[in-house]
Amino acid sequence: MNAAGAGTLAGRMGITFLEASPRRLVATMPVAGNTQLYRMLHGGASVVLAESLGSIGAVLHAGDGHIAVGIDINATHHRAVRGGTVTGVATALHLGDTAASYEVVISDDGGRRLCTSRITCAIHGRRRRS
Repeated sequence: MNAAGAGTLAGRMGITFLEASPRRLVATMPVAGNTQLYRMLHGGASVVLAESLGSIGAVLHAGDGHIAVGIDINATHHRAVRGGTVTGVATALHLGDTAASYEVVISDDGGRRLCTSRITCAIHGRRRRS
């Protein structure tokens, strides 16, 4: 999974997947290179981490012949971080036939919660290439 993401946004942001199943996913991301002007972790970077985890979880749940696309995401940022690595843990809230939802908790190296996000993905049959 990490090799497949090398040319993607997740790869460029340094996201490394440590665990991936339909019910639980874990990934890390460096703060360095993913900051805003004040040198704190950019809120958008946290959302990218959350969406990466939720989307992959939904794809794993959907199975062969299906795709999953994000249709809703939100994030509450609780505290700032200026360095180190953040860890995102996605836990399935709903795994249905047409949708999958995850709660994603992003924490710093000390285990303090930085962000809580929720993502919902729609599940579709495989798309035909044009």
